[in-house]
Amino acid sequence: MKITELIQRGTIALNLQASSKEDVIKELADVLDREGKLADKDEFINAIQAREDQTSTGIGESVAIPHAKTSAVKEPAIVFGRSQAGIDYDSLDGQPAKLFFMIAATEGANRFHLDALSRLSTFLMDEAFRDALLKADTEDDVLRLIDQKEAAKAKEEAAEDAGSSQGDRPFFVAVTGCPTGIAHTYMAADGLKDKAKELGFEIKVETNGSDGVRNKLTKADIERAAAVIIAADTEVEMGRFKGKSLVNAPVTAGIRKPAELLEKANSGQAPLYQGADGGGESDGEQEDRRPAFYRHLMSGVSNMLPFVVGGGILIALSFFFEDPVSGDITPFGEILSFIGGANAFFLMVPVLAAFIARSIADRPGFAAGMVGGLMATNAEAGFLGGIIAGFLAGYLVLGFRRMFSFVPQSLDGIKTILIFPLFGIFATGFIMYFIMGPLAAVQAGLVTWLDGLGTGNIVLLGILLGAMMAVDMGGPINKAAFTFGIAMIDAGNFGPHAAVMAGGMVPPLGIAFATSFFKNKFNKQERESGKTNYVLGASFITEGAIPFAAADPARVIPSIIAGSAVAGGLSMAFGAATEAPHGGIFVIPLVNNAPMYIVAILAGAAVTAIMLGVLKKDVSKAA
Repeated sequence: MKITELIQRGTIALNLQASSKEDVIKELADVLDREGKLADKDEFINAIQAREDQTSTGIGESVAIPHAKTSAVKEPAIVFGRSQAGIDYDSLDGQPAKLFFMIAATEGANRFHLDALSRLSTFLMDEAFRDALLKADTEDDVLRLIDQKEAAKAKEEAAEDAGSSQGDRPFFVAVTGCPTGIAHTYMAADGLKDKAKELGFEIKVETNGSDGVRNKLTKADIERAAAVIIAADTEVEMGRFKGKSLVNAPVTAGIRKPAELLEKANSGQAPLYQGADGGGESDGEQEDRRPAFYRHLMSGVSNMLPFVVGGGILIALSFFFEDPVSGDITPFGEILSFIGGANAFFLMVPVLAAFIARSIADRPGFAAGMVGGLMATNAEAGFLGGIIAGFLAGYLVLGFRRMFSFVPQSLDGIKTILIFPLFGIFATGFIMYFIMGPLAAVQAGLVTWLDGLGTGNIVLLGILLGAMMAVDMGGPINKAAFTFGIAMIDAGNFGPHAAVMAGGMVPPLGIAFATSFFKNKFNKQERESGKTNYVLGASFITEGAIPFAAADPARVIPSIIAGSAVAGGLSMAFGAATEAPHGGIFVIPLVNNAPMYIVAILAGAAVTAIMLGVLKKDVSKAA
């Protein structure tokens, strides 16, 4: 399929009027919708925005390629837009974007469509082609340029296929992949191939696109290669590269820095990939720059959360099945309590510890972490004991891995199956055996302290927890408050987490109220987004406030912190308590003193809305 079958005169806009990233996405989507290419324009825009939230598709060099593969598209299409003034699009090089190719792929887009879309992405790597598009006078000029480029590319590929490989040149293999697998995947592949040709290297690139793996690397390719380059933001089959020099980078590096990746691969200094027990060096752009402690802890918390949520709600529901006369729990209530408490909740701390250890030491640390966490649970050392067990197990296994590095590579399987689990479980268990008592005492002391707090201190704790939920809306401070609330549920104190949930619901709800009652303070797009925040806030999804906070942090962030602090403080003052750690409005019936809990949430949301109404300028004046 030719690219000009997907981009037509009706989907070319040579004079875009938009002045912001959000507006240009909407304007390009309007063109597609007008031409009958979309089944649901709003859903398509949401899909485009979801892709932008992963990584900006502003690739630099004045080009942006917003794209999505979704059922909201009726038939595959491309819209080309041009802005002579340029638009700030969060581009990789920080420069305004002037050329826009919005790619709309159907959920079931076939290989022919995807081939055409990927070819277009690679054409935009050519500076002369981009310059010609900037100077095109008419829609026909644009179509002619694309046809000419497509014909030239076909000749070039045919010539490459006809040529023979030169065995004396350095040979590398590479894998590229991006989350949607439409544009960046193929642009990175072409960037590496073009730069390799320029530097006198040979390269074979495997693409992990939305149509599957193409140009798959064979065992012979990998054995022959001097080094491996991974330029991907998606999961790649890594086991085949064990023992090879590996350069690991995000997909954008394949587009922006192909020469750097190739030269690093050719330097002979790229680290060897050691398989599941270790990895190649990551290029700086892909490294997780969060503190290691936080990263490992969040790995444990995120994997533990399904046990906490499911088990907690089942326990809370069991209280609805009590005999109204005797007060005894009914048989069905006992079943709910048994599933949620004796099983799901029982696994909470072991799972936390196991995944902390796995984050530190990979799979060999998992078993030791699980056993250490189980010992903490049985000793009633609680959440604190689980965290210590996870870190202890992870770093002990790391130590054993270094200790047994002398074992030949041919016996790696024995290390993973026998040596690491044996020594890791023993060492972790031995140390936990002696520290479980002190840990249990600390856990019990914390609960006793909380239970003994006076009303004033309890309110202050609620204010602090509520405010923390709004400071970074899903970031480390928010997660710290949430984790503390879960720890208190595990310890049998259910008030703090009620304050946490109230504080987390307020930011999106307060913004929703503000966009409804102070419409002159928000533009049309913000008012539409505000409607979705009713649902997000009610569902305890604090992140719904992020776009508003990013657009106007000086006014929005203080407003939501104040509202969340009020909600958290009132929740503790009213004695609200919940064993359900998540669910928002759906679990409020399970909250102790639910009517006043709702009052606390609405009061906090009202504070946020009023502050926004006072602090924000009218849209007409702000413009």
